[in-house]
Amino acid sequence: MTFLATRLALLLLATGEPKVAVEDLGWMAGSWITESEGRWTEEEWTTPRGGVMLGHSRSGRGETLRAFEFLQLQAGTDGVLAYIARPQGGAPVAFGLVQQDAASATFENAAHDYPQRIRYERIGAVMKATISRIDGSGARSWVYRRR
Repeated sequence: MTFLATRLALLLLATGEPKVAVEDLGWMAGSWITESEGRWTEEEWTTPRGGVMLGHSRSGRGETLRAFEFLQLQAGTDGVLAYIARPQGGAPVAFGLVQQDAASATFENAAHDYPQRIRYERIGAVMKATISRIDGSGARSWVYRRR
């Protein structure tokens, strides 16, 4: 290996992979809804700004609200992008980004009871959200369309 190639390899090892910025998940922004047999779930995400995306989700049946949560995407102190959920407005639970590409993102927190994995993916004009345990069991998905 040449001197230049060796220095480049050491530099790449020292810096690691580039960090994912919240702007890389801008494809999630918007107002999303899924409805079936009187049940509904809505999710809304702001466009990225100031290193943060804010969101909220609510679910119900008919005119009755059953659940809600406040959401945010932002880098943690370690620089890794995190999905932070506050179910029913309670204490925040953080899930670190473990995989990302141009139209999907997967977040995990193995210490959480359920869910332990949260995955979003854009498939054309729809967005699919799936929650599960780390091993993929107990999966539950929502397929949203733009509102």
